[in-house]
Amino acid sequence: MTAQVRGRAREVDVVVIGAGQAGLSAGYHLRRRGFVPADRAAIGDRTFVMLDGDAGPGGAWRHRWESLTMSTVNGIFGLPGAPVPEVGPTLPSREVLPAYFADYEERFALDVRRPVRVREVRRTPDRRGAAGDGRLVVVATGVPGDDDEVWLARYVINATGTWTRPFWPHYPGRESFRGRQLHVHDYVRAEEFSGQRVVIVGSGISATQLLEEISRVTDTLWVTRREIEWATGPPPENFSAAISEVAERTAMGLPPESVIGVTGMYRTPWIDRTEARGALVRHPMFTRIEPDGVRMPDGTLEPADAILWATGFRPAVSHLAPLGLRTPAGGIRVAEGRALDEPRLFLIGYGPSQSTVGANRAGRDAVRAILADAR
Repeated sequence: MTAQVRGRAREVDVVVIGAGQAGLSAGYHLRRRGFVPADRAAIGDRTFVMLDGDAGPGGAWRHRWESLTMSTVNGIFGLPGAPVPEVGPTLPSREVLPAYFADYEERFALDVRRPVRVREVRRTPDRRGAAGDGRLVVVATGVPGDDDEVWLARYVINATGTWTRPFWPHYPGRESFRGRQLHVHDYVRAEEFSGQRVVIVGSGISATQLLEEISRVTDTLWVTRREIEWATGPPPENFSAAISEVAERTAMGLPPESVIGVTGMYRTPWIDRTEARGALVRHPMFTRIEPDGVRMPDGTLEPADAILWATGFRPAVSHLAPLGLRTPAGGIRVAEGRALDEPRLFLIGYGPSQSTVGANRAGRDAVRAILADAR
């Protein structure tokens, strides 16, 4: 059902949803190819608008945990046209990168509108009430009490990422646990767990980074669904093959899989440090959660004061639901960043373009495709 809309519609060539790495890359390439922010445009200009749901610049970097420094963050790649500034390796990424993004938005005059939350994207109906071939309708909500922002766009570049959709797997008894449960999304610092026993769930980069630092201040129990198989061989070759595999999945409409999930885990300095202290001990996944701990496959109860779910994120695309693009498998069919079942929509930072370098390229490629359509 379409939500009630309050607000006057404005026409624009491109709406970019999200101002993280992928969204800013798209904005940069739109500016470079002659598109003008809607509020600066003159008659005849090609126009775009950028909408972002956060209170300020920085995307997900604004919300990362305190100890994630510029030396421990995984794979930062500079935005197009402006390299990441050289700063001390011990500075928190949650301070450095939002400032870098803010400068970038100002330098290239991207005029990001925020905080603006996109509620839905839908097709304009034709005179018979069926989905027409005109513009896409983007409905967004800003300050409570204000009218909606309604944009009629020739194209939509969706760059909403995953940070706002942390994945919590269901396990029996989760509601009965008397301790604290949190997701990586809500983690701030290790010291808040001092004196507690913490179960860390997950096998990815975030899980092992947080295992390393939490195990410094308290007792930990690390559990994963599968045995860890440390990747070997040259990472660039594995990475390229993984990108192709993830791209094949998204083109078929399968739920996007992370590139790391395909390449496997590589040994890192923090993993070596954890192992040297005797804390890198993997246990099988528990079978259920009980009020005072977790029940292991062999029947023993492992006591716990807190459970940290480092179980990943899912694409934040619920606002695209009115377009009816989700396949029975649960994904959206996307190839080279473009929705195969709605060619006016691009999804960047989705599937194979989840990395920062991939997001940069996807922003560029989306703009190239839009320009190619106009020829």
